[in-house]
Amino acid sequence: MKLRIFTEPQQGATYDDLLTVAQATERLGFDAFFRSDHYMRIGPGDPGPGSTDAWITLAGLARETSRIRLGTLVTPATFRMPGPLAISVAQIDQMSGGRVELGFGTGWFDAEHAAYGIPFPPQNERFGRFEEQLEIITGLWTAEKGYSFEGSYYRVADSPALPKPVQQPRPPIIIGGLGAKRTPRLAATYADEYNLPFHTLADTAQGFGRVREACETTGRSLAYSVAQTTIVGRDRAEVERRAAAVGENPDTLRENGLAGTPAEVLEKIGKFAELGADRIYLQILDLSDLEHLELIAAEVLPHVG
Repeated sequence: MKLRIFTEPQQGATYDDLLTVAQATERLGFDAFFRSDHYMRIGPGDPGPGSTDAWITLAGLARETSRIRLGTLVTPATFRMPGPLAISVAQIDQMSGGRVELGFGTGWFDAEHAAYGIPFPPQNERFGRFEEQLEIITGLWTAEKGYSFEGSYYRVADSPALPKPVQQPRPPIIIGGLGAKRTPRLAATYADEYNLPFHTLADTAQGFGRVREACETTGRSLAYSVAQTTIVGRDRAEVERRAAAVGENPDTLRENGLAGTPAEVLEKIGKFAELGADRIYLQILDLSDLEHLELIAAEVLPHVG
């Protein structure tokens, strides 16, 4: 089991805030630093300085870290054209020495699209565009000499398919969600990892099962992961203090996330491991509380390796 730190900068964080957390992630021995890819705060509250661009952030962190994996959970296909996105990820893979992963999805938060002039087509079209983008991005990364593609939404003509990523045959792709048909098929066809964020153990078992069935058709095997809102404290009072700081109910998080003492959190992690999870993304909402990361590193991380 690998533990990865997962941040939500759209809730209000600067690049310097993220750099501090990423370097702590590396220093404390976690496997990876991931961030969401959003341009606007989700839910009520002070937006602070606003969000930062995910791939610009990761480019900076690629030069300021040396070991941890770096990626998005997840980049919406609506935000970028497939060719430029393939170039950005490949370049950051070079800048990091081969440490980048692309979490990729259809996009869902319509308000941020409206706020920044980004088209937000209906769901069926978003899935169609998403699948074509997956085909184009993987094609550009793996083509030996050049690449062309003709689809319903995108056309690529005689591309040099450069630059190439360091990782071969390509950087890992993460696809997630609890969709019953399209998501399992796309994950089994294109992904290296299937992620199910913020769901119960029962839903996780169902989601993992659907993707495993889809993989029987494609003949591919994937890593499986979950993302969970995480609050850890040495005792109940510390758990309640940390939960209150981010506007969460500790009892609700015990049921629907990872919350409690290190022993309680380890017990829940063990249940996800029994379902086949290889990685857990610990969603950390208070980026100023580095003692939180230090506690997890000291009391949880050594027991899940």
